[in-house]
Amino acid sequence: MSQPITDTPAKPITVLVVEDDAVTRRALCLGIEKEPAFKLLDALDSVKSALNWLLHHPVDVLLVDLGLPDGSGIDIIRFCAQRYPACNIMVITTSSDQDSVVDSIEAGASGYVLKDAGQLDIGRSLLDLHTGGSPVSPTIARKLLSRMRADKKVNDALLEQVDSEAAGSQISLTKREATILDLIACGDSYGDVARQLALSVGTVQTHIKNIYEKLSVHSRGEAVYEANRRGLLQMDQLKSKR
Repeated sequence: MSQPITDTPAKPITVLVVEDDAVTRRALCLGIEKEPAFKLLDALDSVKSALNWLLHHPVDVLLVDLGLPDGSGIDIIRFCAQRYPACNIMVITTSSDQDSVVDSIEAGASGYVLKDAGQLDIGRSLLDLHTGGSPVSPTIARKLLSRMRADKKVNDALLEQVDSEAAGSQISLTKREATILDLIACGDSYGDVARQLALSVGTVQTHIKNIYEKLSVHSRGEAVYEANRRGLLQMDQLKSKR
């Protein structure tokens, strides 16, 4: 049996409960009413009634279920957070899936506890919430940590890809290499390139080798594809000169 909260604030902390299950709603109300620190303003059972109530009344603490008969408690959280930014919001629900947790937090909830969380001391949880804490059931905390680790892996992979592409975009071809690459992209043979640029075929092949190394490729087709992907080709300009 929980002990009453001893540090009673001078002004009662007002609470609104939104829970559709009558037995659970009554239990929550009893837990709140026995604590002198709180003043239960109302206990509602639907999204519509809660939104209408919040439209006309401010509240210090909102305790809300997610699965309501006419919609999601997340809509109530979002509306309350926007209308009364100082209100502290805690979810009490049976839903422990990551999406529900994250969506609730993003909507404005600062606490998230499960209805089956053993001997939940609702009074102390709400006081903790009101004084800046974030009551979270152990199961939910584990899911959040798992989600954060997964998101970090994804972000790290994306950053690695961006860094790789950024590094690749810094590849610089010499003017001669760029011209040779444009010519072979147009279908010219090494001999054709050599004649047009007054070079030996051996010199052209040396330039091609350097181009392959810079682009990390091993064939003409790969070189043209990779150069085009990186925006290194000037084929339109070359064709206009022919």
